[in-house]
Amino acid sequence: MKIALINENSQAAKNVIIEETLKKVAEPKGHEVINYGMYSAEDSAQLTYVQIGILAATLLNSGAADLVITGCGTGEGAMLACNAFPGVLCGHVEDPTDAYQFTQVNNGNAIALPFAKGWGWGAELNLQYIFEKLFVEEWGGGYPKERAVPEQRNKKILDEVKKVTHRDLLDILPELDQDLVKGAFAGEKFQEHFFANAKCDKIKDYVKSIL
Repeated sequence: MKIALINENSQAAKNVIIEETLKKVAEPKGHEVINYGMYSAEDSAQLTYVQIGILAATLLNSGAADLVITGCGTGEGAMLACNAFPGVLCGHVEDPTDAYQFTQVNNGNAIALPFAKGWGWGAELNLQYIFEKLFVEEWGGGYPKERAVPEQRNKKILDEVKKVTHRDLLDILPELDQDLVKGAFAGEKFQEHFFANAKCDKIKDYVKSIL
């Protein structure tokens, strides 16, 4: 699994500890962590939580990432921005129980964490335990197990609803403020990571055109 890490500007200073903690948990399980930044509060490319949604949707819809780990101060803005786009199902995760139940019940492809709220003593431990519960077993298994069948059915229904309520990403991106979109792709290592991993030629061509 390719896991994209994205930090917005208000919490960019925590990128190093988040990346280290995520890699500590994910890499021994065979997953690849790709850090799209922001890498520090001083980065020239400043990502807002709205741009997180644009970037997350581009990575997931193009196949450049299988899972997005992101967040903001409360995690709410990042979650809302991600869920505004097709092909993204983002959960708000504050603790290990949230993480496990999201993977088992909702089986999405993105999580948004609160990187300011409750970020005090032991925060890095909570972060580690959250990541551990993300990868403890295969996603979509259901919780509790006796609810697995209706939960899996509801997830499929939700996926079909989203196909109707969302347009194709390539219909959306050109209609947004192009400076806003270009800013979402302005990270220091974006082009290096994206073009090496993206599988959808149409999305790659659009990104090339805007850059």
